[in-house]
Amino acid sequence: MGSRVELFEEIRRDRRVEALSIRELAERHKVHRRAVRQALASPLPPPRKEYVARSRPAIDPWAGVIDAWLIADQGEHRKQRHTARRVWQRLVAEHGAVLSEVTVSRYVTRRRGELDLVKVEVFIPQSHEPGAEAEVDFGEFYATIGGLKVKVWMFVMRLSHSGRAFHISYGTQAQEAFLEGHVLAFEHFGGVPGRVRYDNLKPAVIRILKGRDRTEAERFVALRSHYGFESFFCQPGLKGAHEKGGVEGEIGRFRRRHLVPVPKALTLAELNEDIGAGDLADDSRVITGRPVTVGAAFAAERTTLMALPAEAFDPARLLLARVDKRARICVRQCYYSVPARYVSRRLSVRLSARTVQVFDGAKCVATHERAFGRYVEVLLLDHYLEVLKTKPGGLPGATALVQAKASGAFTHTHQRYWDAVRRAHGDAAGTRALVEILLAHRTLPAAVLIAAMDRAVKSGALDPQVVLIDARAGQAAHVAPVIPIQALTKYDRPAPSLTDYDQLLTARSPT
Repeated sequence: MGSRVELFEEIRRDRRVEALSIRELAERHKVHRRAVRQALASPLPPPRKEYVARSRPAIDPWAGVIDAWLIADQGEHRKQRHTARRVWQRLVAEHGAVLSEVTVSRYVTRRRGELDLVKVEVFIPQSHEPGAEAEVDFGEFYATIGGLKVKVWMFVMRLSHSGRAFHISYGTQAQEAFLEGHVLAFEHFGGVPGRVRYDNLKPAVIRILKGRDRTEAERFVALRSHYGFESFFCQPGLKGAHEKGGVEGEIGRFRRRHLVPVPKALTLAELNEDIGAGDLADDSRVITGRPVTVGAAFAAERTTLMALPAEAFDPARLLLARVDKRARICVRQCYYSVPARYVSRRLSVRLSARTVQVFDGAKCVATHERAFGRYVEVLLLDHYLEVLKTKPGGLPGATALVQAKASGAFTHTHQRYWDAVRRAHGDAAGTRALVEILLAHRTLPAAVLIAAMDRAVKSGALDPQVVLIDARAGQAAHVAPVIPIQALTKYDRPAPSLTDYDQLLTARSPT
């Protein structure tokens, strides 16, 4: 209405100052002459006419029938109540009504609201004390990692008071990722909130009982006990989504702000570095309706968090796995290599969200990055070298060799040396020579071995022992460089003298 008041003011001013006619005023202000007459009659626009419901000749004869059906539905199961389409179908089939489906649909929608048949849930605004509460959830997104587009899960913990959030991505949303996300989030915040809200995530909840009672996973209970916070579980399904609306909205906001377009990274660790940078950048944003930035609110809230325990909780899971005849263990439907000497043995496995470590007693015999998906093989060429000495024909098509080339561990220099030594001594002998060089990677730096192989290819001295002698010489020159004589002058000391002792002897009086 304010804009019409201003329009009337301009019309009245032009009439008063320039004495324009009604037609001229209508043309200048692009309004009807009726509006000009209203403006000249009063500075206030006339009130709008009240809405008068028009007659509905198509639907009015059937209004009583439809209302009766809708009211009777309240005593029936919700899945067997009338839809707007079913109402229209019955009117046509049973009563011979001639009307469109959209007319019935509009009436049913409006009438349900008027009859109070649609329950509208009312939400109560909440205020959160500093350090009192946080919310946790997983969100999914896609990322291109190592040239392959994969689905990634993002663990999110959001402090309810300040709105400060912690994000980290994983290739799984299993319990290991769930627990590790808590550990890293608490370290990121520098403290622990008093209570954490959850939906009914499987890593935390084994079974949903009556009300808010839950049968919780033992590892989750141990985590909660270690850090001393309380847990609160929302209602199952869509009914409980609003009970942790802060983290639900945070997942969508962060995904739109920092993960569009689809992020690209060589590794998951590199992707998490970019996500961490996004967390820091969000400290400068201001949440609608709040007077300070997220970073400033968190600085005040941080002092109210509970202190971290002296030791962090270990989120890894300990398992046992048997090594198959291909020198692999199977963990979560993925295969990881171990040294071939452990075939048919049972080894301990420490499974975390990002790594898989294999132990023989207290000794770690293999460490791998955790794989994505199912039936993925993660193989190290080094684990098969002893076997390849006796089976050199297995190297050219080995999966471990393909993965070593893809990761850059098996370089072009390795390939050139292998090609040269096979041409000189044959496939079997040449492959065995390469295996000797690869075994030396366990004790010698890769850089000196690669340099020695490069010199061997150029000189034609391809014997592996010659290459190893050259590599050790290069290592010695690198580790123990020649020190110039001038640099040793700082260690000079005067020659010892017995003068002081001679004076003691001459000073003694005769007996």
